[in-house]
Amino acid sequence: MSTSRPDTDDTADVPTADAPAPDTAAPGTTATATGDGSGPTVADLGEFGLIRAITRRLPAGPDVLLGPGDDAAVVASADGRVVITTDLLLEGRHFRRDWSSAYDVGRKAAAQNLSDVVAMGARPTALVVGLGAPRSLPIAWAEQFADGLRDECELVGASVAGGDISSSDTIVLGITALGDLAGRAPVRRDTARGGDLVVLAGRLGWAQAGLALLRATTATTATTGAASATATGTAATATGSTAATGGTAAAPAVRLDDPEYAELVAAHRRPQPPYPLGPQLAAAGAHAMCDVSDGLLADLGHIAAASSVWVDLDTALIPVPARISTAAAALGADPLGWVLTGGDDHALVACVAPGTELPAGCTVIGRVLNERPADAGTRDHGVLVNGRDQHDQPGWDHFA
Repeated sequence: MSTSRPDTDDTADVPTADAPAPDTAAPGTTATATGDGSGPTVADLGEFGLIRAITRRLPAGPDVLLGPGDDAAVVASADGRVVITTDLLLEGRHFRRDWSSAYDVGRKAAAQNLSDVVAMGARPTALVVGLGAPRSLPIAWAEQFADGLRDECELVGASVAGGDISSSDTIVLGITALGDLAGRAPVRRDTARGGDLVVLAGRLGWAQAGLALLRATTATTATTGAASATATGTAATATGSTAATGGTAAAPAVRLDDPEYAELVAAHRRPQPPYPLGPQLAAAGAHAMCDVSDGLLADLGHIAAASSVWVDLDTALIPVPARISTAAAALGADPLGWVLTGGDDHALVACVAPGTELPAGCTVIGRVLNERPADAGTRDHGVLVNGRDQHDQPGWDHFA
């Protein structure tokens, strides 16, 4: 189970079902809240009509022996063991309808669960989906959400096997993913060994950069509106005005459709987990592995804690794409910080024996130490960056 980071720490301005998001999101963004416009609502269609509308968009994959329509689904498990993971996504906490389309939300909800399955070295087979929907939710939103689930599942040969629907004040999503180990042992977090190489599969920092750009654009828009409202009778311009910030300059103006930024924002809306690399690393003999949903330092810290080892990352080996550096410069942020602590890219981090033949797309970024660092005190685990302890980087915690 991964813990998805929230899109915002302040949900007061997040559109809800009773105050639908506008058809157009923040200026410059190309991913409008598709499905949030006028049209029939789920209340118009009713519970069973909504179920029919959704399920007809969800073809059953080869592992689903019995899909929606019975009291329970039946999913094949050739291995005899089933890998199971689940995640909860709350509107205003994990996604915003003015930042992400319904299709985006479907893709992301599926991706973060499917990634957990491949992190165990398994092949995803099916999803089961719970949907809490406000009565005012447009039917189109639910349909496009289902399309997103379907299309993300198709990337790994899985499908939606069933689920449940209920009314709710805001959108609530409960996603459970199933997987098959194909005869392999599960790749756990507690089996890293001293001397292992730390390997990254996939990309990091992209989703965090996209989130920072969305937040900056929203902050600029809010400041602009406040400045316009208070600048009556003055010649003050809205952009960069300090009228609404008590003398603090507004966030830098960015356009989300700028080619330098568009792919970063897209990465936040629709992560791209390296699905094939989980089973491939398992087949290569990975000792430990984890999905990176809360940030590299935090999730590698989970492996270190479970295995009672110390890990040292080498930042010279960790890729920081130019696109991320450009966005960080525009926002006055640290690009390496985004890569080390940003979540929601759903990359994989694994520990493998030296000499392991790595699949294409994997990069060695550090090592598991054979001994405890001299200044570790009584701590039997931790993560170092360039030899320096990072115990003050706890990562995302829903209750912190």
